[in-house]
Amino acid sequence: MFGMIKNSLFGATEETEYKLLSTECKEGVSYEVRRYDGAKYASVSSEGRTFDQVSGELARRLLMYTGGSNDQGEAMGTTTPIIITVFPRDDGAMTRRLVAAIRIPTRYQGSPPAPTDSAIKIEDRPGMTVYALQFGGFAGESEYRAEASRLTRTLGETAPYQRKQYFCCSYDPPIKIYGRRNEVWFVQEEP
Repeated sequence: MFGMIKNSLFGATEETEYKLLSTECKEGVSYEVRRYDGAKYASVSSEGRTFDQVSGELARRLLMYTGGSNDQGEAMGTTTPIIITVFPRDDGAMTRRLVAAIRIPTRYQGSPPAPTDSAIKIEDRPGMTVYALQFGGFAGESEYRAEASRLTRTLGETAPYQRKQYFCCSYDPPIKIYGRRNEVWFVQEEP
């Protein structure tokens, strides 16, 4: 997949590039296997509040950083998706620990501006292969949990993916009503 750049209310939006390895369909559930290269990300974390209580706030903080709340006052544009790492308990419920991240736009990868929000960190994330399940609508904790459960059942017990965390991905601003895109990503264990 090519990194698409489109204009929106939030300026230029760049979709994170990936290589589509395969599209699978098992028991009527379609998912993709994708490879993402390593890159620099801005991230912010939260402890103690639920996904629904804090995910919007974390996304806004990241968008403020890419929108100009940085040491250069540089409006970098945005990238999609916003990725929220969740840490499920054994019963599937999410713990109250979340890490939200957004990939630094390509032209700033070499030297990203420093955030003015001290809670935002710039980190180098390694490349990864993910199982990606796409779904629409407005997504909160219950929708992401349901889709994660569906992907778990589809992949089965022997699939090589990390079970201690997964990613909840959102591609759209809250004002977009129709044609919304969300995804659940499970990170494949590297051989």
